[in-house]
Amino acid sequence: MNKKVLIPLVVVGVLLLGGIAYLTLSLQKEKQANKAMQELAEMDKKEMENEYQQFADQYSEMKTRINNDSIVAQLTREQERTEALLQELKNVKSSDAREIARLKKELATCRAVIRSYVLEIDSLNRLNQNLTAENTRVKGQYEEATRQIEGLNSDKASLSEKVAIAAQLDATGITMGAKKKNGAKKNVKKIKDAKLITVGFTIARNVTAQNGKRQLYVRITTPAGGVMGASGSFKYENRSLQYTMAKTIEYTGNETPVTMYWNVSETLNPGTYSVSVFADGNLIGQRNFTFK
Repeated sequence: MNKKVLIPLVVVGVLLLGGIAYLTLSLQKEKQANKAMQELAEMDKKEMENEYQQFADQYSEMKTRINNDSIVAQLTREQERTEALLQELKNVKSSDAREIARLKKELATCRAVIRSYVLEIDSLNRLNQNLTAENTRVKGQYEEATRQIEGLNSDKASLSEKVAIAAQLDATGITMGAKKKNGAKKNVKKIKDAKLITVGFTIARNVTAQNGKRQLYVRITTPAGGVMGASGSFKYENRSLQYTMAKTIEYTGNETPVTMYWNVSETLNPGTYSVSVFADGNLIGQRNFTFK
């Protein structure tokens, strides 16, 4: 009777120990993956805070360089709105994906608004130069324009810096696909069956961005927290980050669709994958994808 009782107890004990060990290992892997995603989310939130602060500072600077009361009032309203959004961003947690996404959309709107003001002020500056050349013929008009844009010529370097911030690229409509082979139209149902990973997105139209060749980097973080492929590294915020794919494009200022491919060379597990797109040392787009 003792053996009949003891043997089942031993078997149950072994199964329990095995289950505990498996759960401990799984929790540890999940914790590592969550930590990696949280770090990337913190980086993204910090960069958004820096951009909001830069925009608020730009409005203050532009108001000191123009005497048009109507434009100054507009700049003040936009500055107050930007500062309010910055405070909302500081109060929200980096793990609150819904709020972060909303504030990122608001950031894109702020970027477009300040870009329009930069162009408007730059246009006034060019008008001033033309009026200077025609000073004899239209002296009265020139003097009125000079009062409106007084001081802009002495701060040309600062204006160039504002244009550079407004010219940052945006990657929109990010997609990630897992296919059995190149040319396949449908994605696989299970990520472990994938032989080819595709990432697509669109570089948004930006008339203030410099045209020419641009180096793009795509970094895909796996559910375990590693970087898929780890094909090389690039500089981001004074440190090196590994990337999965890289591509050079010819940017003309118009919408530019981009598609990248990566041949699977490692085992892919179900879970959430994070796709981040970088250009010119900036994080220009990010999206998560969950695969079975």
